[in-house]
Amino acid sequence: VIGQPAKSKRPKEHGENKIFNRKVKPKTSKMKERESADSSLKSQSILTQVMDKGRFQKLAATLSLSAGQSIELRCKGSNVTWNYPLYLDTFKDSRLSIKQLDRYGQLILANSTAADTGEYSCWLQLCNGNKCRKDETKTGSTYIFFTDKEELFVPTPSYFEIVYLNPDKPAVIPCRVTTPSAKVTLHREFPAEEIEIDGTDIIYDAKKGFVYQHPTSDHKGIVYCKAESQGAPQISIKYHLLYVEVPKGPPSATIAASSNRVGLGDSVRVICTVLGEPDVDVNFRWQYPGQELERPVIIQNFWRLIKRGIGHTTRITKSVFLVEDFKAKDTGNYICVSQNLQGETTVATKVELN
Repeated sequence: VIGQPAKSKRPKEHGENKIFNRKVKPKTSKMKERESADSSLKSQSILTQVMDKGRFQKLAATLSLSAGQSIELRCKGSNVTWNYPLYLDTFKDSRLSIKQLDRYGQLILANSTAADTGEYSCWLQLCNGNKCRKDETKTGSTYIFFTDKEELFVPTPSYFEIVYLNPDKPAVIPCRVTTPSAKVTLHREFPAEEIEIDGTDIIYDAKKGFVYQHPTSDHKGIVYCKAESQGAPQISIKYHLLYVEVPKGPPSATIAASSNRVGLGDSVRVICTVLGEPDVDVNFRWQYPGQELERPVIIQNFWRLIKRGIGHTTRITKSVFLVEDFKAKDTGNYICVSQNLQGETTVATKVELN
């Protein structure tokens, strides 16, 4: 049986343009090192499962339920935040209901499927005005396996995924299972062979999949997983492992205007372009002549993947800055600041009146 994609969901093409409208999570402040050894047990107590006849059950680190079952979780507190598998958010799934009541938060998932397998967690938010932070002492989480003998692997939106092998961080082949007791093996497509799992360089975790602790170019190629559990073996989707080696550091950015001399009433585009690692996000900030006068402008950010040689892929990220109905006050320097986790780069170009 081949791993099936989630039903009635449109697969997202790999490298499809993304618009950056990311929500910024509230920053959490570090708690004092005063938590005792049993703090993890205390934190679990705020998350419970509602059972039949109004009974409640504290949740262990993992929970196995049959696909098709519904589940209700409660998290004690008047300001609760939930985290659950991204799959449910991506498609605005109507089976998921989250409510905040007076003394607890409630999460209900109806008619569960194998694709709902994943971590479900909650925590209390401590707020002072508009600023909120996570209360590290009041959290709870559990990993739920929604078992389905027809779907041993957690379904994905596509039949094929790309995994980037970066030399300085672990790489995960995410063939997660719905049945924790399933026997899972990793296989290379060409040459056809089972890959030895030594428990050191390559490990298996039912909640994650296979983890390459120290990826190298020797690991690249196409692989798949095979699972067995009281029946015929099932095969996962295929994973294309691409080795990526891009110099670390701030973004490599360039800037260009559609024209550096513009007539009154014309439009001008200024484009800031960054080349970098496929899985590294880039954020942009702009400074421009009409900024203090709150000059209306249009900014659009997007990215795509481009191939550069065999087995090497680069991400090209662009920020397009548009000024319509150009006026004298719009003349001057247009400055783009691009930022990643390694730092930031500033580039500028001048636009003058023709």
